[in-house]
Amino acid sequence: MDPTIPKDIPLGLPAPVLLLEILVVVSFLMHILFVALMVGGSLLTVTLELIGRKRPEYDRLAHLVGATITVNKSLAVVLGVAPLLILNTLYTVYFYSANALTGTAWILVIPMVIAAFLLSYAHEYSWDFLAEHKGLHLALGFASAAFFLAIPLIFLANVNLMLYPEVWDQVRGFLSALILPNVLPRYLHFLTACVALTGLFLVWYAGRSGFPAEELGELSRARVRRVFYSVALVATAAQLLFGPFLYITLPAHAVSWGMTLVITCGAALAVLALWLMWKEVQAPDEAIGRGLWPLVGVLTLVVVIMATGRHMIRETAVGPHRDLMAAHTAEYMARVHAAQDYVLIPGGLGGEALPPGEAMFRKVCSSCHAKDQRLVGPPLTEIVAAYPGDPSGIVAWARAPGRKRMDYPAMPPQNLPEQDLRAIAEYILEQAPGT
Repeated sequence: MDPTIPKDIPLGLPAPVLLLEILVVVSFLMHILFVALMVGGSLLTVTLELIGRKRPEYDRLAHLVGATITVNKSLAVVLGVAPLLILNTLYTVYFYSANALTGTAWILVIPMVIAAFLLSYAHEYSWDFLAEHKGLHLALGFASAAFFLAIPLIFLANVNLMLYPEVWDQVRGFLSALILPNVLPRYLHFLTACVALTGLFLVWYAGRSGFPAEELGELSRARVRRVFYSVALVATAAQLLFGPFLYITLPAHAVSWGMTLVITCGAALAVLALWLMWKEVQAPDEAIGRGLWPLVGVLTLVVVIMATGRHMIRETAVGPHRDLMAAHTAEYMARVHAAQDYVLIPGGLGGEALPPGEAMFRKVCSSCHAKDQRLVGPPLTEIVAAYPGDPSGIVAWARAPGRKRMDYPAMPPQNLPEQDLRAIAEYILEQAPGT
């Protein structure tokens, strides 16, 4: 049995699996919307404030954008509770195993969130107070943005790691989880999505009747909206470039034709959204913003499709491990019930207790080996043919296995007592064809 495949927790789910899957996608979309506005808002705020050191109207615009961050981050945290709980419920063993492997970085999320919140409040409410000390004020903004960038990276690396138990034995903390092939492309795709979404949000924000455009001097309302449309356009184009890199870095077993079709449909709609943004950027001042809601409709569909595709990746990736875990859990529960029966009724409900060799085989080997069908490892009929009448050969192989066939995964060494390995080997040899 591969030691990275644990037993499941033998408890029923609180709701049907399909309902939980729908809820995790919907609640995550609500959460990630405000995470994107928080991250994108912090990046745009410090960028505009930097520009504002030479052009004061951009400093005032940065102040208006920065005022949205504190609200969006509060909503991001509140709306993050539901998807996190559902994720824990659906992928309990995987999620907590990844938590343990990323260790210190995962624990640091809470103090980092606190620091990010305090810095963002300090940056927002010291704008006028530190007007003559722009270097210090910008340092607060950059520190806040750095935390807002780091926290999603830890979450992303952790959730990504939970999908691939086959690499758990290679991970030695957060940094080794971070260098898995698809983590950084996924993070870049996320960041560009944050900027694109925030740009469109600010197009709407600048079009509100209460937006104080008169405070921006040379920056007219139309000019502001055009700037943010341009930001969204460039970020969306970057997403379309990063998307293929993300796709090709996915592990082969996580890719399916259905998921590929779903992602392709989402990308095609993203191209349509890109064209609609271009039209808005080129529109005259009096017409800019009229196409915002059709564009939002197209992008909402893109986001739903991409979220569905991501869930399909998640299910495809953990599928083989979930099947192994289910088999291991069924085997474990069968042993539990057999032990209970044996204690309650002398001799057990089925008669005498299992012979030592068969009992040890079921405990250690049966998740990977069956009598006459291939599981993770070869069937017993092949092993009997390879070691006829040679239990010592089976014991020697189990202690220091090599790899005879590339279509099977490598077997981990079995560090069991000699008598247990011998009993298993003798039981295996009893399973010759016809027995």
